[in-house]
Amino acid sequence: MVLSSVLGFPRIGANREVKKAVEAYWGGKISADELTKVAAEVKKYNWTNIKAKGVDLIPSGEFSLYDHVLDHSASFNAIPKRYLGHGLSALDMYFAMGRGRQADGVDVPACEMKKWFDSNYHFVVPELSDETDFKLNFNKAVEEYNEAKALGIETRPVVLGPISYLVLGKPAREAKPGFQPISLLPKLLPVYKQLLTELKAAGATSVQIDEPILVLDQAAYLEKQYSSAYTELSQVAPKIILTTYFGRLDSNLQFAAKLPVAGLHIDLDRAPGQLDDTLAAVKPTPLILSLGVVSGRNIWKTDFQAAIKLGQKAIDTLGGDRVIIATSSSLLHTPVTLASENKLSAEQKDWFSFALEKASEVAVIASVLSGSQDAQVASLLEENKKSIGARRSFETNSNDAVRRRVSAVTPDMLNRKSPFAVRMEVQKKHLDLPKFPTTTIGSFPQTKEIRTARAKLNKGEISQAEYDKFIEKEIESVVRFQEKVGLDLLVHGEPERNDMVQYFGEQLEGFVFTQNGWVQSYGSRYVRPPIIVSDVSRPTPMTVRWSAYAQSVTKKPMKGMLTGPVTILNWSFPRADVSRELQAKQLALALRDEVVDLEKAGISAIQVDEPAIREGLPLRRSDWDAYLTWAVDSFRLATAGVSDALQTHSHFCYSDFGDIFPSIQRLDADVISIEASKSDMKLLQTFKEYGYSNEIGPGVYDIHSPRVPGEQEIKDRIAAMLEILPDHLLFINPDCGLKTRGWKETETSLANLVAAARWARQQYA
Repeated sequence: MVLSSVLGFPRIGANREVKKAVEAYWGGKISADELTKVAAEVKKYNWTNIKAKGVDLIPSGEFSLYDHVLDHSASFNAIPKRYLGHGLSALDMYFAMGRGRQADGVDVPACEMKKWFDSNYHFVVPELSDETDFKLNFNKAVEEYNEAKALGIETRPVVLGPISYLVLGKPAREAKPGFQPISLLPKLLPVYKQLLTELKAAGATSVQIDEPILVLDQAAYLEKQYSSAYTELSQVAPKIILTTYFGRLDSNLQFAAKLPVAGLHIDLDRAPGQLDDTLAAVKPTPLILSLGVVSGRNIWKTDFQAAIKLGQKAIDTLGGDRVIIATSSSLLHTPVTLASENKLSAEQKDWFSFALEKASEVAVIASVLSGSQDAQVASLLEENKKSIGARRSFETNSNDAVRRRVSAVTPDMLNRKSPFAVRMEVQKKHLDLPKFPTTTIGSFPQTKEIRTARAKLNKGEISQAEYDKFIEKEIESVVRFQEKVGLDLLVHGEPERNDMVQYFGEQLEGFVFTQNGWVQSYGSRYVRPPIIVSDVSRPTPMTVRWSAYAQSVTKKPMKGMLTGPVTILNWSFPRADVSRELQAKQLALALRDEVVDLEKAGISAIQVDEPAIREGLPLRRSDWDAYLTWAVDSFRLATAGVSDALQTHSHFCYSDFGDIFPSIQRLDADVISIEASKSDMKLLQTFKEYGYSNEIGPGVYDIHSPRVPGEQEIKDRIAAMLEILPDHLLFINPDCGLKTRGWKETETSLANLVAAARWARQQYA
């Protein structure tokens, strides 16, 4: 019999219950016990509904109130010293690590966040050193296994593997030079052995241990560590299913298939070509092979016939008792369910499959491969065939004008009229900014009043004219604040925008949108990714009205704000029938028109954000060049159609640039702003190493935390930056947009930022 498996499930709740409860706890509106009750209800919903779909192997232990990697750090006592000794409860210390804390005499910044491989999910980076005292503070895997068992549901616990955990970590501040976190493996393994021993004693018969770094090149150098670790763990653990996802094993397959584990999971959604090599490697072993044939990263309905073909190939080689049909990865990256989507057309809804629907898909595919004669299974198989056929028919419809325009792109369209050195002098005269110009990354706080007005418009309770008048007042208020606090290059604050990707998708042809298609980005920050369903074009200007209005109420220069083509692509659910390159080029041409129109409307600087350009980088280095070529070309295509006087900006966050720095240079943005404060400004060393000739604004404070930076703290950061960067190239700005922050903290933080910039002008005159 072929079993079915789900590797993980969204932990946000069908109606975002976790977000609401966590933020209520932070605001002192509910107790820790009340928060725990909400979490318990969401876990119950997940387990019972996955079971109801007929899935055999149901995940537990992967639920989180903030981040699953942070859960492991808290569980393993990998807690940086700065969070200790403040009298915080375990829960408050956990949240302080995730988002910082500035209350009741405690003032600590958050830990660094990074993107989870090539997704838009952010994890909290473990900080490790020889002083890290690993011990099991609590056994979350056992607690949730028992919690599900009490409900009558048998689950397969999920644990992040020890080697991936260490490799994803970073040296703590107190670590000795040259320290590598993987050196702590001998200290960490006893804690994992205790965790797994207790799990086995609780009755778990198998455990999913995630080792996603096995799809990275660097894992090739860790064969000995994998062998020693899993030799030890397999002696005390339930049956281990070693789980990989997001890419292909490549040469790492040769040692992974020899590890003393019960099974191996591979991602056939992102890397279907690895099946043959994996079957050949696994066949002589007793390993079970788990096939990730249902996408954990996209929302398109699974083609049952294609998935069954892959499954049957594995069964023919290994036998049905050695094959599991599974999601490709955790379903964390997909919305919870289609059931609450009432505004999609029947045709559109038939294209998609969210987490609960994907759970049903793995169960149906496994049933078919097990030889089921059930009439309902046969009916579902036939329905899927019709759905896939209808979608394929729709995909044959293309917008010839859009396709022709992409085909007509020439190399000259990717280049500004003059090199940066020339443009810089023109822009200095045109913008007349002071030394160390201050600006923000774009958005200002999205207040309750803004959200209420948007909701009233959507419900028809106010007219478009009334809403527009409200937005004008909000923009003017933001402009007046910036003038008052003393910022140099202003923004309009983006009160009209619901999300930096969704807002543009709603105004472009080729997208559809959900009502409740929420996906976790980090902590309590959820997004609703738009879905690209057909060729993309811009029917009318998207932002010109609001940026032009903002410029009309001030004499200071105004910066237009756009989201870049690669980020719109990476933060949407893309089409699966055409290349990402084609989709990015279509988006770039739409944005090119917007950039040109903004300049015509009197806007002197335009920021085209590309925070996702690094996250979209393929996981294997051999695949980088092709991606970076079209990704950088797409940005240049979007921004190169303007005069030398127009200052182009771009923003990047939570990215390691060292390995792609030549591509960052090739973007040829006049100014780039980067996250720097949360990563201890280590990114700046890359700029020093390579030499960066254009202007740059490293973030001087972390906006993902409610903590307010002091003026001296910002002065210290500026001084540190100027040890690395030429003073004539430095902009001063926060790490990221201010949308999620409150006004009180925003006002104080920006006042401190401006004061520090004024100090710098005097100090470095």
